[in-house]
Amino acid sequence: MKKLLLVDANSVIHRSFHALPPFTAPDGSPTGAIYGVASILLKLWREDRPDYAAALFDRPEPTFRDKKYAAYKAQRPPAPDILIAQLIEMHNLFRAFGVATFEKAGFEADDLIATLATKFKDEKDLRVVILTGDRDTLQLVEGDKVVVQTFNKGVSDTTIYDEKTVMEKYGLPPRAIIDYKALAGDASDNIKGVPGVGPKTATELLKKFGSIENIYKNLGSDPKLEKKLGPFRKEADLSRELVVLEKNVPMGDVALSTLAPDYDESVITAYFEKKGFTTLMKRFIANGKEPAEDSKPKSVQGRMF
Repeated sequence: MKKLLLVDANSVIHRSFHALPPFTAPDGSPTGAIYGVASILLKLWREDRPDYAAALFDRPEPTFRDKKYAAYKAQRPPAPDILIAQLIEMHNLFRAFGVATFEKAGFEADDLIATLATKFKDEKDLRVVILTGDRDTLQLVEGDKVVVQTFNKGVSDTTIYDEKTVMEKYGLPPRAIIDYKALAGDASDNIKGVPGVGPKTATELLKKFGSIENIYKNLGSDPKLEKKLGPFRKEADLSRELVVLEKNVPMGDVALSTLAPDYDESVITAYFEKKGFTTLMKRFIANGKEPAEDSKPKSVQGRMF
């Protein structure tokens, strides 16, 4: 199968920002998070270079979710300037790897990912791999045709979630992840869910009824459940609207062929040199072969990856 890699750029750079020390380039600009993402891309490119790839970014403008619920993600502190600078620079890193970048005011990166995954998932002999630091996109998993590769610890240990893995982890199929989060809430996005319903109860309810719609259709048969959930239908529906990803973001006519990386080794090495990524440049030049242990740089970069 050919591979379409969809990168949740904001999620991945946040992961790198918090995992790595604050490196700086020769010109003094911050590069710690950029270094982390560059290392991830280098590893992916030398192990299983994608046939097609796109990096999807959030925009700073309010999204349609903010308009529905003013407290959406309100608990998150503003991004520090040192991270914002690297988010902007990240476009240049992806372009150095020949990867197209996309963003759309009013929508999150996850919505763009959902749109492209839906658009291309039925392509013959194509597997869609979503690289992300969170698990909101698990709702998009379909068999082993659309999978999510997410991080366990740091930026080098990852797990790929296909439909079987989602079932093993949550006890629910990917399509039920939307209702699971709508019931149990999602603290990372400040989605409250239904009061008194946690992950265990949400899982039990969805195993029994299959969906929020069916839960509320059958409340009359269980007075205890009706008392617990009945007053909170609006909360459940709002939470679901916030959780579900938009699959029809207007992104223009994106053809799969236009997502083939314009791969040029000299462009990558020039970018690494400009940013002072000596360790990564040596690894890249070595074509994936690690330097001998006694010849590895003794810098923190060499220790992290």
